[in-house]
Formats: sequence, structure tokens, C-alpha cells
Amino acid sequence: MSLPYDSQSKDSILDYALLLVNRSLIEFVGDLGIESDAPNKGGFGQVLEKYYFHKELDSLSQPDFPEAGLELKSSPIKKLKRKGELRAKERLVLNIINYQELINQEFVSSSFYTKNASLLLIFYFYDEELKVLDYKINLVGIWDFPEEDIKVIEHDWKLIQRKVLDGEAHMLSEGDTFYLGACTKGASAKSVRVQPNSNIPAKQRAFSLKTGYVNHILAKISGIEDGSFGKVVKVPDFKEDDLNIEEVILKKIRPYYGKTPKDIANNLNVIYNSNAKQRFAQLSTALIKSILGVSSDKKIEEFSKANISLKSIRLNTNNLPKENISFSAFEYLKLVDEDEWELSNFNQQLEKRFLFIFYKEDSTKQLVLEKALFWNMPYIDRQEAKVVWKNTIELLKEGKIVKEITPTNIFKTYFPKQTENRVAHVRPHAKDKNDTYPLPVQDQLTSKGSYMKHSFWLNNTYIRDGVYYINGQSNEH
Repeated sequence: MSLPYDSQSKDSILDYALLLVNRSLIEFVGDLGIESDAPNKGGFGQVLEKYYFHKELDSLSQPDFPEAGLELKSSPIKKLKRKGELRAKERLVLNIINYQELINQEFVSSSFYTKNASLLLIFYFYDEELKVLDYKINLVGIWDFPEEDIKVIEHDWKLIQRKVLDGEAHMLSEGDTFYLGACTKGASAKSVRVQPNSNIPAKQRAFSLKTGYVNHILAKISGIEDGSFGKVVKVPDFKEDDLNIEEVILKKIRPYYGKTPKDIANNLNVIYNSNAKQRFAQLSTALIKSILGVSSDKKIEEFSKANISLKSIRLNTNNLPKENISFSAFEYLKLVDEDEWELSNFNQQLEKRFLFIFYKEDSTKQLVLEKALFWNMPYIDRQEAKVVWKNTIELLKEGKIVKEITPTNIFKTYFPKQTENRVAHVRPHAKDKNDTYPLPVQDQLTSKGSYMKHSFWLNNTYIRDGVYYINGQSNEH
């Protein structure tokens, strides 16, 4: 059949795609007799490619429009209720990683880059109440990676390749990298592939752009950039071939090692309030922004793109963090519905990349900036955290929440304690006892149908032994 666009022209393909804006697929392709009574966001891309662009579905390593060098991708978005801003609903999944082929490829000629160097992106509003054909398309555009982003993505790709080459494909984590992730891709935990240099089956994964990076694409394509982001890394920062985004950032922080927060604040003209609540977390954010050359009223662009979480840690004289690290409170009803660890919210939080800023008391008992490091949790430690996640779900399903109530009316629970697991534990994360979430099963002891909010926490001993020590000793001479 004659195509309604010139398949060799990017401009022609884009013009045809732009006809979709503010409309839904059913207006163009009709009902099709597609059995889509159940919502299926995965089916949107298939219908788009086959019935709108009239292309037969395939899994070739070349772009969907090879003559134009353009790859077609669709992705769900949502609108923030408070500000009305557009946000990516999830990461943008690209092509499946073929572990056997990956280890023999060069980046510029790799199946990843030749397929995804130029992306035709179709963003649509996902509504679980609607069928695929009724999703409203909001934004269409072509994305070519900026030069400084390509430098980061190439480094990410090479890191993934190195891990596969070392027989560690089963240990891959999205926290290993900055912009380009290796996300799990498959219907279940049984979706595995053989990997080179190891007999251990590896979970099937795909290259993907992290959610934060997709948000930046949305801002660029929509033209609605509010100036709320400050860029740290520019092309000249990559003059040295082996210098990556991590080193660029740490290089800017290291000159401040050994200085007190007050001294750093004075040097950088940052307001320092030693009495402010959460002062160290706030101060670290302000200082890091200032050190990296980002205005205090802006977000760090590279951190946002890479979904990096900044953690400020105060150490005692024995190098033990003064606090455990908390994650957001989990909803009991949602937690018990999670049946796969790899897809669980807790695992996804642990797979993030972190920038740790360590402060330690010096000989005069003043806190000084000890060191900064990027970190993501090793595979073996995530497996230990999995035990806490699994045990918590089992307790909730059994209704075993409260173990005893002391004479002073203190509620002690069955939830995993810090002494029971090297990595993580569960503890309260609520304003007070009245700050609760519904339980899936009524508590056996108290007959309560809801209970105080709790969350997963990383042990302070684990932060010391698994982060602070494992990534090098202190900055002391």
C-alpha cells in the first residue's frame, strides 16, 4: 500500500505523527475489532506502529524507519494535580539487551545506538479506565541526544557491557548508571536469558532512559522549560577520555574536604543556620548546589535526569552514622499486592543511585565534610533486603502486626528488626499513632483494621560497613 508519509524523510514522518496531537488512535484507525476490553498500555505502541504507521511489527536491530534513521517509541505520561506539569509515568524502555552480542560491540556501531540515536516520541495520557484506542495523545517530537548527554550515555553503556563481560549480567542494577539504565523486562521472574562467562541465568533486561531523563525530554519537546534546572556538566568537562559524570562532580566537591559546614557556607556565601531543623540535609543540598555552580532556587539537572538521591550523613567518632536511613512509608494494601521482588517499590528504591555526603567530628568536636561518594547497592545486599520485604508481606497477610503491648502502652511489633538483618529493617514512619494506613488483614492481637505508618529503613551499621568503609577509608591523614 502507499504510505501517507515519506518513509525516507524525518520531516515527513514527524508531520504525519503530529496529526495525532490532542486526539486518540480510534479517530484514525477505527475500532479495528481489537479485543481491548482490558486496559493495556503495552498494546498502545503495537497499535500505533501497525495501524497508524502501517508497519509490520518486528524485533530487528535497525530503527523502525531505517531510511530516515528514526526509531518510533511511545510512552505514558501524567499531569501533576498541583502544578499541572507533565511528568513521565515510567522509564522509556528501548531495545532488549542481547548479552551474547553486547560484549562484542563498540558503542557507536552498537545495536543500541544505531537503533536509538534518533527517537520519534509519542507521549500519551494513560488512564486505567480507558481502552488503548482511547488514550489521548498529548505530545509528539523527535529527540536527538545532546553531545554532553551522549558522553554520559556512552559511559553508562560501557559499564553495562563490562558487567556482562565479567559474567555479572544477573547482578545488573539501574543504580549502576546515570541516564541509560538496564531495566528488567519480562512478564515474570522466569523471563531469563543465558549470559556469557557465567552459568547463572540472568533476568531479561532492556536498555532504558530513566524517568528523570524522560521528564527532561518532555520539557524540551513541549518547549515549557521553566528554568528550574541548573546544569553542572558541559562538553568541555569531558576533555579527559576517562573522565565521567561522576568524576566531574566529585572533582568539584573534593576541595572542600576537611572544612566545617559553616566555613563552606561562608566561602560560598550560603546562609548557614545551625539551629534549623533538618539543617544538615538542607545545608548539604545548598552546599552541593553552590559547589557545583547551581543556583539555590534551581534543581541539579544531572541529578534529576539520573534519579540520584542526595543523602547527608553525620558520623560519630567511631564512624557510625547517627541515624538510620528511611524510605517513604509503604501502604500495607499495596505492599501485599507486590508478588515480584524485582518489580517491588522497595527494590526500585534500592536500585537508585545515591550521592552520600559524610560529615564527621574532628579533634575539636566540630563536624567537617569528610567525603562524598556515589553509591548504589550491590546485588548481594539487595537480596538480603529482599528477606525483610518478604517477611513483612507474610506478616501482613497473616495479621501478625502487634506482638505485645507493654504496661506503659508501647506497641511492639513482629516487623523485622535491625538486629535481625544486616541491611535493613522496618520501623514507624508516621507523625503519631493516629497517622495510619489500612491493613489487608485485621491484626490478631488488637483487632485493628489499620495501623500506624511504617517504612523500610537501611541500618546505620550497614551504611558504615557497606558504604562508608567499602568505598574507601576516611579522609584522615
